[in-house]
Amino acid sequence: MASDLSPPRSPVRPVEVDRTSPVPLYFQVATRLQELIEQGEIGVGARIENEVDLAERLGVSRPTTRRAIQYLVERGMLVRKRGVGTQVVHPKVRRPVELSSLYDDLVTSDRKPRTEVLDLRVIPAPADVAEALELPPGTEVTWIERLRYAGGEPLALMHNAIPLDVIRLEAADLAGHGLYELLRRAGFVPRIATQIIGARSAAAEARTLDEKRGASLLTMTRTAWDASGRALEYGSHLYRASRYSFELNLSAG
Repeated sequence: MASDLSPPRSPVRPVEVDRTSPVPLYFQVATRLQELIEQGEIGVGARIENEVDLAERLGVSRPTTRRAIQYLVERGMLVRKRGVGTQVVHPKVRRPVELSSLYDDLVTSDRKPRTEVLDLRVIPAPADVAEALELPPGTEVTWIERLRYAGGEPLALMHNAIPLDVIRLEAADLAGHGLYELLRRAGFVPRIATQIIGARSAAAEARTLDEKRGASLLTMTRTAWDASGRALEYGSHLYRASRYSFELNLSAG
């Protein structure tokens, strides 16, 4: 019987683990399996073979394999179903924390982004938005609400405010392009930003994001400036934690 670990014609080689590394073996295995899922070598809906066979294939112990699988279950990439086994649910988007747009990141990772523009209008900037954009209170801004899809599934609910004198936006442009791409085309290139990442439970937006009320959401607020120090955009975004994570690379100074 053919293995369900990977699609036909793409057999998965044993995972190369470094037994001298301080990184736990289960985490090395989980990371490799996650890469295969994100790259599409293990497709959505594929069943993961039983722990004994998988451990032998991967060249690690059964407890190590069990813990690696549980790690991916907890991250929402795998699900255990009675009578079916362990299945791939969906590759999770991992976004590096750098100055890029979600649209750009999804295009780069071949995740087929699609955007639904829910709101586009000119409004007086709320106090917190005006402060972030360094505008007098009540200054009018372009307010945008978008639902971003990845691979056919809703991924993020995004709210942005743009100063009127930076760019005039049309719904069709926002549906077909990322905001940062449109800013660059207009001659405004985001060069520096402040960003705060947090989390909260889904409330009224749960249905829009196809999540249950109370599900975990990641939050991100960002203000971006160009090289001259001019504020270009303020964003307040919600991401499905079951489908999305931020990735940080750290090094000692």
